[in-house]
Amino acid sequence: MDITANRKTLPDKWVWLILGVVPITVTLFLAAYQIGKICEVHELSRPLSHYIETVNDFGGLRRYQMDNYAIQNHAPVVFFGDSITDYWPLGTFFAGKGYVNRGIGGQTTEQMIVRFQQDVVDINPDVVVILAGANDIRGITGTKRVDQIEQNIRTMAELAHLHGIRVVLCSVLPVAKSVWTPAQKAKILTINAWIRNYASENQFPFVDYYDAMKDPVGNLPDALSVDGLHPSLAGYKVMAPLAEHSIEQVLKR
Repeated sequence: MDITANRKTLPDKWVWLILGVVPITVTLFLAAYQIGKICEVHELSRPLSHYIETVNDFGGLRRYQMDNYAIQNHAPVVFFGDSITDYWPLGTFFAGKGYVNRGIGGQTTEQMIVRFQQDVVDINPDVVVILAGANDIRGITGTKRVDQIEQNIRTMAELAHLHGIRVVLCSVLPVAKSVWTPAQKAKILTINAWIRNYASENQFPFVDYYDAMKDPVGNLPDALSVDGLHPSLAGYKVMAPLAEHSIEQVLKR
């Protein structure tokens, strides 16, 4: 009877073993695989995350809404732009000046227009430093003609000027050799030439980050960048005095 009993219970033990151990083993294997691929997964998830964010809040109005309420009087200078502005540690490079950062990574000029009233006009700065256009060239929110990008930059500048805010316009930065296509790089030159001319016509200071940051063949050098697109601290160290000079220049008028 004992042998018979063992024969009856043995299959049950194997069933429980299979049901318990095998799923755990498979789960651990998949987890290890995912950990090994985490960087790749993160990269693949970025477009989806950006899509969800823009669908729910296209202009990114929620990002700085509460911070804007906390500004009691006005901000002396607002740096307005995309990730290049967003990642800029203004407190480090402009210590004690109270400059306000209103950059949002991944944004295009059309998104910036949506939040320009809230993030610039409503906090009543003396100066706004506008750096925009790179993500339009990349096609983050769809392909745009150069003249559409230019018109969006014009709209922001005119809106600021209408409210008595002094305007500083900045060039789009160069990118590394391995980043973007030749056609996209050509757009940088076209847009920068337009910004320079528009700034001159309207007596707005123009900050030429492009010429200051490019190497002899027009690329962003590794020494000034973290990824071929965004400045490193060394890159921001080149940019900061150029921006400061233009801010001081426009405040004297």
